[in-house]
Amino acid sequence: MDHLDTLLNNPEVRVLGCLLEKEMATPEYYPLTLNALINACNQKTNREPVVVYDETTVMSAVEGLRSRKMVRQSSIGRALKFEQIFSDSRNFIAKEKAIICILLLRGPQTIGEIRGRTDRLYSFSDLDEVRATLENLEETGIVKRLPMQPGRKEARYGHLLGGESLENSEQSASGIGGDELPGAQSTSRIEELQEQINSLQEELDQLRQEFATFRSQFE
Repeated sequence: MDHLDTLLNNPEVRVLGCLLEKEMATPEYYPLTLNALINACNQKTNREPVVVYDETTVMSAVEGLRSRKMVRQSSIGRALKFEQIFSDSRNFIAKEKAIICILLLRGPQTIGEIRGRTDRLYSFSDLDEVRATLENLEETGIVKRLPMQPGRKEARYGHLLGGESLENSEQSASGIGGDELPGAQSTSRIEELQEQINSLQEELDQLRQEFATFRSQFE
């Protein structure tokens, strides 16, 4: 795989991740208008960290990605819409796209976290399939297995496209910023369950909206 001349900044990482996610999770609403893309970037669920990007920030990220031939303006419809071409140009298959997407949106994660969080995008049969896919992505230079963090039993994987997530993770693994506090694992599990609840709520809200749209056609 060809390496990027320059790494992506945080908004570019978020925009690319959002386009990948919406293409796989809600293809009926894809490609995305600028407004939909802004909302996707600022979504409060399935995002780490949560951000508040304005139109200028998102549009600047889009232009940066377009210059790298990772995003293009869609020719579908009259409204200005955007779609990612990053995965197509590199021939990534669905399960590879799902992993890259979740790493872009959530930062470094363990194999178990990746499997649980990609379920909306691709259903991995087991952890071995996730592991094998990660190994393939490591060979492309897109993904890296990170050093073990203090207090953790499992290694995490991160993307190598840019942003702050990988740098911060490596600092944490080297001891910069302190070890995990007692009870941190329990807190992490609670947060993971809350994320799952938020994700289900988001899907429920989307289904309600789709049903309301469907019902209005017969009123």
